[in-house]
Amino acid sequence: SRDKIINICDLSIWNLYNKIKMERIMFNILQAAKIDTIATALPLEIVKPDFWHRILPLLKDWGLKLVAALLIFFVGKWIAKMLGKVIHSALIKSKTDETLAGFIANITYFTLLIFVVIAAISKLGVQTTSFVAIIGAAGLAIGLALQGALANFAAGVMLILFHPFKVGDNVTGAGQTGKVEEIQMFSTVLIGENNQAIIIPNSKITSDVIVNHAGVRKEI
Repeated sequence: SRDKIINICDLSIWNLYNKIKMERIMFNILQAAKIDTIATALPLEIVKPDFWHRILPLLKDWGLKLVAALLIFFVGKWIAKMLGKVIHSALIKSKTDETLAGFIANITYFTLLIFVVIAAISKLGVQTTSFVAIIGAAGLAIGLALQGALANFAAGVMLILFHPFKVGDNVTGAGQTGKVEEIQMFSTVLIGENNQAIIIPNSKITSDVIVNHAGVRKEI
């Protein structure tokens, strides 16, 4: 039993000696390399001088690209917003309907914004060819899915531009007769004889005969 205790003590002392010896060796290595003790918490690869010689040019290059991309995005977004406002003001001055003017201004803004985003992404070095193709395919799919709504929208634009009738006129269109309550982008609302709200898709109105019972209006 006494011999076992002695052997265990000898083993513990030997392990402690080895631990102190290894710590001393590591301390000498760090001192010889002149590395601050704080750097010992970092991975060995990061504290190597060659690591920073390789990574700094990459950081500088990507940093400049990121700054340029952000500049393109924010300046381009501001320009797109200003052009949208200019177009909206010009359409209002030319007596275009407020709803149509706002819609055209928004379409202009978002279209320009898409090009700005693509330009910013391209500045980062990302290939935008596939990105543009995806946007085109998505636009085609949406157009096919909403072709009925787009037809109504186009008819609404025609009604607003050519004014075959105005709000308050008694008209007959798409087989319905009533007083025009509202001309929307996708539909027209009539009030029937029994005070019923008749909502007609604009494409049905423009594809049929329109009778304006208010007579011919002369623009002043």
